[in-house]
Amino acid sequence: MFGIRLGLERVSELKKLAGDPDRDLKFIHLAGTNGKGSTGAMLECALRNAGYTTGFYSSPHLIDIRERFRINGRSVERQIFEQETEKLSLLAGDDKFSYFEFTTVLAMQIFKSAGCDFVIWETGMGGRLDATNVVTPEAVVITNIALDHQDHLGSTVAAIAAEKAGIIKKGVPLFYGKLDADAREVICAKAQELGCSIYPPAAEVPEAESIRELDDRFVQEFTYCNDHVVLSLGGRMQRENFRIVHNVLKYLSSKHGFDFARSIASLDKVVWPCRFQKVNSRTIVDGGHNPDGAAALASSLEEFCPGEKFTVIFAAFENKEVGETLDILRSKFAVRFIFTRPVPWGRASRSFEDLQSNAGDTPCCWCDDAVAALRKAEAFDERILVCGSLYLAGSVLSELKTPEAACDLV
Repeated sequence: MFGIRLGLERVSELKKLAGDPDRDLKFIHLAGTNGKGSTGAMLECALRNAGYTTGFYSSPHLIDIRERFRINGRSVERQIFEQETEKLSLLAGDDKFSYFEFTTVLAMQIFKSAGCDFVIWETGMGGRLDATNVVTPEAVVITNIALDHQDHLGSTVAAIAAEKAGIIKKGVPLFYGKLDADAREVICAKAQELGCSIYPPAAEVPEAESIRELDDRFVQEFTYCNDHVVLSLGGRMQRENFRIVHNVLKYLSSKHGFDFARSIASLDKVVWPCRFQKVNSRTIVDGGHNPDGAAALASSLEEFCPGEKFTVIFAAFENKEVGETLDILRSKFAVRFIFTRPVPWGRASRSFEDLQSNAGDTPCCWCDDAVAALRKAEAFDERILVCGSLYLAGSVLSELKTPEAACDLV
């Protein structure tokens, strides 16, 4: 049930058993190696504040499975979640469908019952054979392409791009972000083959005109295509992601008649947990789990925390590349490393010996779990940076915040 099972046959069968609950929903389907969640969070916030009822299906969850099914920015209520789960379980029977196949159809049911006007619909992994790829969306978004999940998606950027391009549907507009030439060629060729309008970024990534660190968040201001934007997500990568959001909202506002200016004005309130998130005055958490994510984190730290050094809590699963990430951290930001496991159960993680061998001469130690690592880090003077895994970030977040404060986007 919990293994990765790519393919659309089973999820299509379950969707049919459930009465095709996706039929009347308007989906914005997102794929990409990094940036899906942040881009989705901006779109959800903007559409909600334009007056629509929104659904947002994302993965993985950080603390509670109900995070995967957000309605108007809040995790679905427990009673509704339990009712819809029981209903679908009776239809599904035992052991045939994977966890992700089940939750994907469950999301359709929940959003249909809630009367959602728009659904932000994030792929789990890849695109072509991802369970989410059984819907016909209003728009397709591909944020970026980098090396990750090579064991399932391919060993080159072009091969991974071909998998992500699998969510492109005939005649559905395609919006994309920062792509290298190989990825862009693959993705645009697929869109042209299917007769899709193609929307690349309208302008270069804007420079931040001002940045500030508030008690609970990082905020940046910039101008893009003559629109002044206040964005409560920090870092250059979020300005890159905004370029996609700007295009999608321009298109949707023209098609559906909502106030574009009102929609982007709300982004001073957008929240996306564990992506360069200031949790409290001492702790920053980031869920980046590949070299591309580490580079984005480094860029954000250089903008908002120039010259600052941190006690770094780090963990990674066994199949993740850590050498480049730890090189970035130790050369620029780490006073010391506290290594641990992303999760205390099951899934194999990088060992202390393995991580230590990539730490150079930076002092390092080991703790058996995230909470113990956090307590140890709090004894030092520096601020704390938690990174390497979304699961690690979620464990720290759940220790420092209430579930509602950690999981809801409003």
